[in-house]
Amino acid sequence: MFRTIFQKLTQPTTLIYWWQDAVVMIPRVICGYLLTVEFGSPKFGLPWSPEDNNLNLFEVAFWFPNDVAEYGGIFALFPAFFAWMGAFSEGIGGILLLIGFQTRIASFLIICTMLVAMFMQQWQQGMWNMLPAMGFLWIGMFYLILGSGRFGIDYLVTKKTQKS
Repeated sequence: MFRTIFQKLTQPTTLIYWWQDAVVMIPRVICGYLLTVEFGSPKFGLPWSPEDNNLNLFEVAFWFPNDVAEYGGIFALFPAFFAWMGAFSEGIGGILLLIGFQTRIASFLIICTMLVAMFMQQWQQGMWNMLPAMGFLWIGMFYLILGSGRFGIDYLVTKKTQKS
């Protein structure tokens, strides 16, 4: 049962021609890179996090739980957990999206994080401030449905498990 669920989550949709999958790969790679390097690494300890942030591996920036707590509700009850999950989905989810590994799971985490960013953080600032989160939300939704395509680790894993 677990293997069947894993295979369904992992197996990407492939298009008819390889070049179509190559074109579809471009936004996944760009957005994965931007999420992990530009958005995730300043608030989550990764090997490429800015040195002046003084973050250990998988450590959340000291200010981020305070920002999350200001959203109120359940976020105020568990700010450290939600800050870690948000930073993880950007930092690690971005890597997973970039390489096309467990793309649907990473996309789901990114979608959840971007919904929170849009409605809890940027809503009062207006539409222009919401646009980056909206862009990542749409990319996440796209890859939640398609998976990594032919040019991702999910495709290789699926080919390997189908032969076994």
